[in-house]
Amino acid sequence: MTGGRRRRRRVSLPIPVLVLAGVAVAFFALPLVGLLWRAPWSSAWGYLTDDDALTALRLSMICSLWATALSVLFGVPLAWLLAKVDFPGRGVVRALCTLSLVLPPVVGGVALFFALGRRGLVGQYLDRWFDITLPFTTAGVVVAQTFVAMPFLVITVEASLRQLDTRFDDASRTLGASRWYTFRRVTLPAIRPALAAGAVLAWARALGEFGATITFAGNFPGTTQTMPLAVYLALETNPEQAIVLALALILISFAVLVGLRDRWFGRAPRANAVAA
Repeated sequence: MTGGRRRRRRVSLPIPVLVLAGVAVAFFALPLVGLLWRAPWSSAWGYLTDDDALTALRLSMICSLWATALSVLFGVPLAWLLAKVDFPGRGVVRALCTLSLVLPPVVGGVALFFALGRRGLVGQYLDRWFDITLPFTTAGVVVAQTFVAMPFLVITVEASLRQLDTRFDDASRTLGASRWYTFRRVTLPAIRPALAAGAVLAWARALGEFGATITFAGNFPGTTQTMPLAVYLALETNPEQAIVLALALILISFAVLVGLRDRWFGRAPRANAVAA
């Protein structure tokens, strides 16, 4: 170890593996390159500073941050339950809580509508008893984004909790610490990199959510029209603006992921840091 950092070993890979990996990289990079190639750079700033575009971007940022906060608030306890508690049907519960990872977003939006809509299974009581209506509101956008984003945090944090050395928890309990104290002061610091990674993934997924949002919350400018919905509408009326808005959305997510990867994604919790 030099300067507190581990030296990266150079690994020699077979040529076929490098070729296939290169094709995979090109596969992911080409769509972005295509957008950059077709972007109307001379008028890009005007499209970005359009009032409707700025409103959609602001709404996307606010709703995605709320969805991320809710994902952390409820997703971390859920991940801890799935990782640490052995109970009948745990596999079914895990599958249910991560179903939206593979569920078509539009189907998820329809399911949310019949569960939380004004005449839905639960939504009818929210409307009747508390005068709370979620569909076609900004709160509905947050709910839809949370539904599709939380599983990314859950599976990331659960995997980290499963790999965590339980000796530190046991030592803390032996010294008289409560379960809540041990969770806050030992477990959470140990899984901080995974928690940050899961939160970033959840935020990026919420920021780009389209199908569940338009189905459950609709597409009303200033209220539920997020950036992906604005891109979809612009494709029909102004393709050049759609390209610019799509690029802005991609570059925001890409910059965050690149900026945080070395700091949070690549670090593993050290035993001496946890013990301290």
